[in-house]
Amino acid sequence: MYRAVLGLLLVVTMVLPAGPASGQVGTTTITKWQEGKTGAVSITFDDGTINHFRVARPLLNERGLPGTFYIVTGGIPGSEEKGRFIGRPVEEIIEETGEDSTDADNFFERASAVRYLGYKGTYKYHMEAGGLYEQGNVQEAYDVIDEGYRKVRQGEHEKKDGSWDYPLSEYMYEVMAVEPGVDLVTWDDLQSYDTEFHEFGSHTITHPYLAVMDEKNIRYELRESREAIQKHLGEEHTFSAEAPFGTKDERVMELGHEMSPALRNRMPRPYLTEIERGSEVKPDTTRTPYTLWQRGPLSDTPMSEMKRWVDVTQQNDNIWLVLVFHGIEGIGWEPISKAEMTEYLDYIDARTDDLWVATFADGTKYVQERMNAEVSTERREDVLSVTLTHSLGERYDLPLTLRTYVPSSWADVQIGQGDDRQSATVQTDDQGTYVQYQARPNGETIRITSR
Repeated sequence: MYRAVLGLLLVVTMVLPAGPASGQVGTTTITKWQEGKTGAVSITFDDGTINHFRVARPLLNERGLPGTFYIVTGGIPGSEEKGRFIGRPVEEIIEETGEDSTDADNFFERASAVRYLGYKGTYKYHMEAGGLYEQGNVQEAYDVIDEGYRKVRQGEHEKKDGSWDYPLSEYMYEVMAVEPGVDLVTWDDLQSYDTEFHEFGSHTITHPYLAVMDEKNIRYELRESREAIQKHLGEEHTFSAEAPFGTKDERVMELGHEMSPALRNRMPRPYLTEIERGSEVKPDTTRTPYTLWQRGPLSDTPMSEMKRWVDVTQQNDNIWLVLVFHGIEGIGWEPISKAEMTEYLDYIDARTDDLWVATFADGTKYVQERMNAEVSTERREDVLSVTLTHSLGERYDLPLTLRTYVPSSWADVQIGQGDDRQSATVQTDDQGTYVQYQARPNGETIRITSR
């Protein structure tokens, strides 16, 4: 819209993020992905086993690719908070299980407590019931818990005697798929691991099935793990988290989002389609502005299939490919080899002209900031002034990539926002002449000039 104001030309443009650029001087849009890339990839790792850091992290660093590592904080030697049951004495619960069967009223408490009864092997009932419940087999999950408590009452489980001398519990060695005696990452290690480049997030204290736990114990696992990350690695690493086993349970998601702005498990937004790891939905058939496509490479996943995921992301402008790795080089669940990881990272790295590789936190911030942002541009003589705002709060602080159309006669373009200064290369498309640059939302006005 043009209008004359005291002899000056004023252009004001309010731009919806997904709207097309008109190409008229002063029009400003936010590119769909950082730096105007055509797609995004996040490389994430679950459990915090040692080869994530000894094998995968150096490979990422050699290629300048950031990763996101979700850590089971109770699996770190020296962690203050370990697994425990929050609630009444377990002896009371054991006694009550002899009087009535497990049902919807008592299931969560019993499934939370069963790992901490003081007997060897009872954690297996939590694992089996959790898997059944997540699959929708609720009565079968109740039956497993009944069986576990019955065997305890009947003396079929040996009491723990303190002879277990490894740093982790039997449950955690099993659920993280590592052998007793394997090296464990330490907090000192993590503090030395490029904390400004990579993201390190919470994966709870003990990696339980949160969906079968009561609220007190869900909160304990999520809160104490988050606080450990904050204490040892900093507030910036508490933006995103992952609840174990990829749960989508609504109770867990509600409590988790109270503590972390982003959960890799779920990100329900009207502008984003979520495709789970096991889903066969094709990401190039969705109609939302964004598609979060999770894929989990396993030991037997063909390299050709893993590369195809990257190709599909590169060929479509709305896909955010979120890769979920577990074991690496023989350590952890469903491990892939160092050679496979090297080949795959090389494949991704060769496509970074088109693909933005981002931590999960940065991918979340960019998508949500862009979809909630407003841009206005004002032209006064030879200066374009751009204002960029959103109402998401101060933790959403990732710079966005803006594209502003400028007069075709401009050549040497300078862009300033507060004390930040950058030169921008003038480019053209079928809409006109433009510059592309980074800007901080809710910061000072951006001034674009030509020298």
